Amino acid sequence: MLLGEERARLCAIGRKMAGTGLVSGASGNISVRAGDLVAVTPSGIMLDRMEAGDCPVLDLDGNLVDGESVPSSETPMHMAIYEATGTTAVVHTHSTYGAVVATTMTELPPIHYNTLALGGVVKVAEYATYGTPELAANVRAAMEGGIGGGGMHAALMANHGGVTIGRDLEHAYENAVLLEWLCGVYVRARSIGEPRVLTEEELLRVVERGLNPPAYPRK
Repeated sequence: MLLGEERARLCAIGRKMAGTGLVSGASGNISVRAGDLVAVTPSGIMLDRMEAGDCPVLDLDGNLVDGESVPSSETPMHMAIYEATGTTAVVHTHSTYGAVVATTMTELPPIHYNTLALGGVVKVAEYATYGTPELAANVRAAMEGGIGGGGMHAALMANHGGVTIGRDLEHAYENAVLLEWLCGVYVRARSIGEPRVLTEEELLRVVERGLNPPAYPRK
Protein backbone atom coordinates (compact mmCIF):
# COMPACT_ATOMS: atom_id res chain seq x y z
CA MET A 1 0.00 0.00 0.00
CA LEU A 2 1.41 3.35 -1.05
CA LEU A 3 2.39 5.53 1.94
CA GLY A 4 1.17 2.81 4.29
CA GLU A 5 3.06 4.15 7.31
CA GLU A 6 1.80 7.69 6.75
CA ARG A 7 -1.78 6.51 6.34
CA ALA A 8 -1.55 4.51 9.56
CA ARG A 9 -0.30 7.62 11.37
CA LEU A 10 -3.29 9.59 10.10
CA CYS A 11 -5.54 7.01 11.77
CA ALA A 12 -3.60 7.20 15.04
CA ILE A 13 -3.76 10.99 15.15
CA GLY A 14 -7.43 10.92 14.16
CA ARG A 15 -8.21 8.76 17.18
CA LYS A 16 -6.28 11.15 19.44
CA MET A 17 -8.13 14.16 18.01
CA ALA A 18 -11.51 12.54 18.65
CA GLY A 19 -10.44 11.47 22.13
CA THR A 20 -9.32 14.96 23.14
CA GLY A 21 -12.38 16.71 21.71
CA LEU A 22 -10.60 18.49 18.88
CA VAL A 23 -13.18 17.02 16.49
CA SER A 24 -16.56 15.35 16.73
CA GLY A 25 -18.21 12.99 14.32
CA ALA A 26 -16.79 13.24 10.80
CA SER A 27 -15.67 16.86 11.26
CA GLY A 28 -12.05 17.92 10.89
CA ASN A 29 -9.39 16.44 8.65
CA ILE A 30 -5.67 15.64 8.56
CA SER A 31 -3.00 15.19 5.92
CA VAL A 32 0.67 14.30 5.76
CA ARG A 33 3.09 14.92 2.91
CA ALA A 34 5.86 12.59 1.77
CA GLY A 35 7.80 14.04 -1.14
CA ASP A 36 5.39 14.77 -3.98
CA LEU A 37 2.54 12.76 -2.45
CA VAL A 38 -0.02 13.59 0.22
CA ALA A 39 -2.07 11.13 2.30
CA VAL A 40 -5.32 12.72 3.50
CA THR A 41 -8.28 11.65 5.55
CA PRO A 42 -11.40 10.65 3.60
CA SER A 43 -14.67 12.54 3.38
CA GLY A 44 -17.56 11.43 5.59
CA ILE A 45 -15.72 8.94 7.82
CA MET A 46 -15.28 9.57 11.55
CA LEU A 47 -11.62 10.11 12.36
CA ASP A 48 -11.66 7.56 15.18
CA ARG A 49 -13.06 4.84 12.89
CA MET A 50 -10.67 5.17 9.96
CA GLU A 51 -8.41 2.43 8.73
CA ALA A 52 -5.25 3.08 6.74
CA GLY A 53 -6.84 1.90 3.51
CA ASP A 54 -9.60 4.51 3.90
CA CYS A 55 -7.09 7.35 3.46
CA PRO A 56 -6.52 8.27 -0.19
CA VAL A 57 -3.14 9.34 -1.56
CA LEU A 58 -2.96 12.35 -3.89
CA ASP A 59 -0.32 14.13 -5.90
CA LEU A 60 0.34 17.82 -5.24
CA ASP A 61 -2.23 18.79 -7.88
CA GLY A 62 -4.92 16.93 -5.94
CA ASN A 63 -5.18 13.99 -8.31
CA LEU A 64 -5.96 10.59 -6.80
CA VAL A 65 -2.93 8.27 -6.92
CA ASP A 66 -3.99 5.45 -4.60
CA GLY A 67 -7.12 4.49 -2.67
CA GLU A 68 -10.84 4.46 -3.39
CA SER A 69 -12.28 6.88 -0.83
CA VAL A 70 -13.26 10.44 -1.69
CA PRO A 71 -10.65 12.85 -0.22
CA SER A 72 -11.68 15.32 2.46
CA SER A 73 -13.63 18.30 1.17
CA GLU A 74 -10.95 20.54 2.71
CA THR A 75 -8.21 19.08 0.50
CA PRO A 76 -7.85 22.40 -1.42
CA MET A 77 -6.91 24.13 1.84
CA HIS A 78 -4.34 21.45 2.67
CA MET A 79 -2.80 21.72 -0.78
CA ALA A 80 -2.66 25.52 -0.59
CA ILE A 81 -0.75 25.28 2.69
CA TYR A 82 1.70 22.75 1.25
CA GLU A 83 2.23 24.99 -1.77
CA ALA A 84 2.97 27.99 0.44
CA THR A 85 5.12 26.37 3.12
CA GLY A 86 7.75 23.74 3.74
CA THR A 87 5.52 21.87 6.18
CA THR A 88 4.87 18.13 6.02
CA ALA A 89 1.58 17.90 7.96
CA VAL A 90 -1.71 19.77 8.31
CA VAL A 91 -4.33 19.29 11.06
CA HIS A 92 -7.78 20.90 10.82
CA THR A 93 -10.01 20.90 13.91
CA HIS A 94 -13.51 21.92 14.96
CA SER A 95 -12.61 22.36 18.62
CA THR A 96 -14.99 24.20 20.94
CA TYR A 97 -12.89 27.12 22.18
CA GLY A 98 -11.24 27.58 18.80
CA ALA A 99 -14.67 27.88 17.20
CA VAL A 100 -15.78 30.36 19.88
CA VAL A 101 -12.81 32.64 19.21
CA ALA A 102 -13.14 32.20 15.45
CA THR A 103 -16.78 33.28 15.68
CA THR A 104 -16.15 36.44 17.69
CA MET A 105 -12.63 37.75 17.04
CA THR A 106 -10.33 38.78 14.19
CA GLU A 107 -7.32 37.35 16.02
CA LEU A 108 -6.51 35.44 19.20
CA PRO A 109 -5.10 38.05 21.59
CA PRO A 110 -1.63 37.06 22.88
CA ILE A 111 -2.44 36.58 26.57
CA HIS A 112 0.27 33.92 27.01
CA TYR A 113 3.80 33.79 25.64
CA ASN A 114 3.29 30.24 24.37
CA THR A 115 1.53 31.79 21.40
CA LEU A 116 5.10 32.21 20.10
CA ALA A 117 5.30 28.43 19.66
CA LEU A 118 2.66 28.94 16.96
CA GLY A 119 4.63 31.76 15.35
CA GLY A 120 3.04 34.76 17.05
CA VAL A 121 -0.45 36.26 17.18
CA VAL A 122 -2.89 33.78 15.64
CA LYS A 123 -5.10 35.40 13.00
CA VAL A 124 -8.67 34.54 12.06
CA ALA A 125 -8.98 33.95 8.32
CA GLU A 126 -11.91 35.66 6.64
CA TYR A 127 -15.02 33.53 6.27
CA ALA A 128 -15.58 31.50 3.11
CA THR A 129 -17.58 28.36 2.42
CA TYR A 130 -15.76 25.19 3.46
CA GLY A 131 -13.91 23.28 0.78
CA THR A 132 -13.62 26.26 -1.57
CA PRO A 133 -10.56 27.86 -3.18
CA GLU A 134 -11.60 31.09 -1.45
CA LEU A 135 -11.24 29.52 2.00
CA ALA A 136 -7.91 27.99 1.00
CA ALA A 137 -6.63 31.42 -0.07
CA ASN A 138 -7.88 33.08 3.11
CA VAL A 139 -6.18 30.52 5.33
CA ARG A 140 -2.96 30.78 3.37
CA ALA A 141 -2.99 34.57 3.88
CA ALA A 142 -3.71 34.23 7.61
CA MET A 143 -0.66 32.00 8.04
CA GLU A 144 1.76 34.57 6.64
CA GLY A 145 3.80 36.94 8.80
CA GLY A 146 4.31 36.04 12.44
CA ILE A 147 6.99 37.33 14.82
CA GLY A 148 10.16 37.60 12.77
CA GLY A 149 8.27 37.03 9.50
CA GLY A 150 8.84 33.29 9.50
CA GLY A 151 5.19 32.43 9.02
CA MET A 152 2.60 30.99 11.36
CA HIS A 153 2.03 27.44 12.56
CA ALA A 154 -1.65 28.10 13.12
CA ALA A 155 -4.70 30.02 12.00
CA LEU A 156 -8.35 30.15 12.93
CA MET A 157 -11.15 30.26 10.34
CA ALA A 158 -14.08 32.59 10.90
CA ASN A 159 -17.21 30.74 12.05
CA HIS A 160 -15.49 27.43 11.41
CA GLY A 161 -12.48 26.07 13.33
CA GLY A 162 -8.70 25.97 13.36
CA VAL A 163 -5.78 24.68 11.34
CA THR A 164 -2.20 23.94 12.38
CA ILE A 165 0.96 22.71 10.71
CA GLY A 166 4.17 21.17 12.03
CA ARG A 167 7.49 19.58 11.23
CA ASP A 168 5.68 16.23 11.28
CA LEU A 169 2.18 14.93 11.95
CA GLU A 170 2.67 14.61 15.70
CA HIS A 171 3.97 18.17 15.93
CA ALA A 172 1.01 19.50 13.95
CA TYR A 173 -1.31 17.68 16.37
CA GLU A 174 0.52 19.13 19.37
CA ASN A 175 0.12 22.58 17.86
CA ALA A 176 -3.63 21.95 17.51
CA VAL A 177 -3.79 21.04 21.20
CA LEU A 178 -1.85 24.20 22.08
CA LEU A 179 -4.11 26.38 19.93
CA GLU A 180 -7.21 25.03 21.67
CA TRP A 181 -5.57 25.56 25.09
CA LEU A 182 -4.76 29.18 24.25
CA CYS A 183 -8.30 29.78 23.01
CA GLY A 184 -9.69 28.16 26.16
CA VAL A 185 -7.55 30.34 28.42
CA TYR A 186 -8.74 33.46 26.62
CA VAL A 187 -12.43 32.53 26.69
CA ARG A 188 -12.31 31.61 30.38
CA ALA A 189 -10.34 34.74 31.26
CA ARG A 190 -13.01 36.86 29.60
CA SER A 191 -15.59 35.31 31.93
CA ILE A 192 -13.99 36.94 34.99
CA GLY A 193 -12.54 40.13 33.54
CA GLU A 194 -10.67 41.77 30.69
CA PRO A 195 -7.54 39.70 29.97
CA ARG A 196 -4.19 41.47 29.95
CA VAL A 197 -2.66 41.20 26.48
CA LEU A 198 1.08 40.91 25.97
CA THR A 199 2.65 43.64 23.87
CA GLU A 200 4.91 42.98 20.90
CA GLU A 201 7.84 44.21 22.98
CA GLU A 202 7.04 41.69 25.71
CA LEU A 203 6.79 38.91 23.16
CA LEU A 204 10.12 39.89 21.63
CA ARG A 205 11.73 39.70 25.07
CA VAL A 206 10.55 36.09 25.29
CA VAL A 207 12.11 35.45 21.89
CA GLU A 208 15.37 36.89 23.21
CA ARG A 209 15.26 34.35 26.03
CA GLY A 210 15.18 31.50 23.54
CA LEU A 211 11.55 30.77 22.65
CA ASN A 212 12.04 31.33 18.96
CA PRO A 213 9.03 31.27 16.66
CA PRO A 214 9.15 28.42 14.11
CA ALA A 215 9.91 29.31 10.53
CA TYR A 216 9.08 27.68 7.23
CA PRO A 217 10.17 28.94 3.82
CA ARG A 218 7.37 30.90 2.14
CA LYS A 219 6.89 30.85 -1.59
